[in-house]
Amino acid sequence: MRTDDVIAGAVRTPRNLSAHAAGSIHDDATATALGFRGGTVAGSIHMDQFPPLLLNAFGPRWFETGSLSLYFRHATTDGEAVRARLGQPPADGGDAQVRAWAITADDVLVADGTAAAGSPQEPSALYSRDLRPEDPAELRILKALRPGDVLGECRSAADGARQRAVIDGGAMTEPLDWYTGASPWGRPIAAPSAVVSLLYADLLRGIRDSMGEHVGLFGAIEIRFLVGPVFLDRGYRVTGEIVALSQTPKTEVMWFDSRALDENATVIAKMRMMLRQMKQSSPLYAE
Repeated sequence: MRTDDVIAGAVRTPRNLSAHAAGSIHDDATATALGFRGGTVAGSIHMDQFPPLLLNAFGPRWFETGSLSLYFRHATTDGEAVRARLGQPPADGGDAQVRAWAITADDVLVADGTAAAGSPQEPSALYSRDLRPEDPAELRILKALRPGDVLGECRSAADGARQRAVIDGGAMTEPLDWYTGASPWGRPIAAPSAVVSLLYADLLRGIRDSMGEHVGLFGAIEIRFLVGPVFLDRGYRVTGEIVALSQTPKTEVMWFDSRALDENATVIAKMRMMLRQMKQSSPLYAE
């Protein structure tokens, strides 16, 4: 639905695709023990609701030079109704940034941020945010880490088989034909959730042991295409580094940046992510 100032997507019911992951924030027993209503839907899954709106606003170039920058406000559970919304960009078709947000059926704000195409002058929602850094010595779960620490380097790919299985199982809210077949760029491309997985899952393996036992969740994510799109099953070199460490009364917080480079060392896409580590879930906070 499109009005003079808002593009609104259809009401969808995002699925908790990791409900089977025992001991994670997506597991009902673990999540409820930590005060949540049930196993949570990953923030990256909510990002998959936005591409039809982004294409409406910016056209296919969003997958080439676009961004989606979201801060997650409210954790939803499996099948809970959510609607994505986008501000209307200027009619001149130039570089632009607009508000992006998602709400529940009861108008509870699930996520809030910005979306853009090209190179607008103003910073995105996450890059304009005060990261509130804190001395790592005051932390417990993240005590071994420091801002500027390199997270390493790995070879990774957006998993085409997994993306197709999610779509075939009816579990993706907004499946585009381009995710499984020919696209304007030739081959199938990665949905936002697959881009997040590419820029996150393998890269953090090297630091997980240093954090010890704990439960984490996505607090904020921005993906940005520089020379996109990201293709399925194509190998990329993924690198990243920690940007800031912080905490809240209930969580320890890590911000990090990562990027995917092709065989020519060209940065194709990058991500800024905030991870929350639940203090209550760590033996380091057993008191």
